Amino acid sequence: MKKLAIDRTIIMRQLGLSLVELMVAITIGLLLLAGVAQIFASSSRTYRVNQGLSQIQENGRFAMEFLARDLRLADFWGCTNSLANVTNNIPNAAASGLLGAINFGAGGLAGTDNTGLNGADGILVRGAFGTGLNVQAATSLTAITTTINNGLAQNNNVIVSDCSNGDIFSISNATPGTFGLLTSAVNLSNAYQTDAQVFPVRTIIYSIAPGAAGQPALFRNNQELVDGINNLQILYGEDTSAPGSPGVGTPNYYVPANLVVDMANVVSIRVSILVQSYNNNLTSAPQTYIFNGPAVTTAADNRLYRVFTSTITLRNRTI
Repeated sequence: MKKLAIDRTIIMRQLGLSLVELMVAITIGLLLLAGVAQIFASSSRTYRVNQGLSQIQENGRFAMEFLARDLRLADFWGCTNSLANVTNNIPNAAASGLLGAINFGAGGLAGTDNTGLNGADGILVRGAFGTGLNVQAATSLTAITTTINNGLAQNNNVIVSDCSNGDIFSISNATPGTFGLLTSAVNLSNAYQTDAQVFPVRTIIYSIAPGAAGQPALFRNNQELVDGINNLQILYGEDTSAPGSPGVGTPNYYVPANLVVDMANVVSIRVSILVQSYNNNLTSAPQTYIFNGPAVTTAADNRLYRVFTSTITLRNRTI
């Protein structure tokens, strides 16, 4: 009987935990939870940083691709390849703002310094674009026949040119896309033949302004192209070499727009954009970077920043 009582006592003592055991178990559990929380926080931060870097990379490459494509085509005027032999038949007073096909005599390139958001530069390019529409038949001074369903419409601005002359005019007939007949309200300088082509002409303006999502954004013709673009800085490579001398077509120096002596001598453009992440607090301290000069800049927040730079040759000025 005594042995049975002892065994029952031992069994009763094993039915629960002491306070010390409970406190030890809680402490171990808290340590494990702290470790899990730390791993989660670290993984979450790493994910946010990688997402920010990916967004910066994508936006920077996208913006630079658009800028490079449009800048390369500056001052393209069809076969003539020069405004010196092109007649502008669009009165400047009839156009509205810089986005109209106006003032073509000023050339295919213009720029501003520190006029945009965050002191960003702006740039304007003009020229023809597309593959061109062949003139189908001999024409008069006011009518040109091209292919049907050409995508053009009334009031579109176009240039018709051969390798000697060109005319810029606004389409006055209502259905050029159906009939392929383009007419001008004024007489052109030439009756163009089947060796001529017709191109749409356009003016493109790039600038930095506040975007719809509250981020600084790159705008193209007043339409938001890509957000997260904090700044845009442009240097113009001016070629001052005499015609026929060595080095023609190569810039002698790069300067901002307000220091360019003659925009007609610019043969290349150096574009730098500063791209920022959408989210803040991705870095433990404000990031430093070098942008638009040798000075080191410290960011005003804890976003990620990256600088993209490209030098773009103006193809139509180096031929």
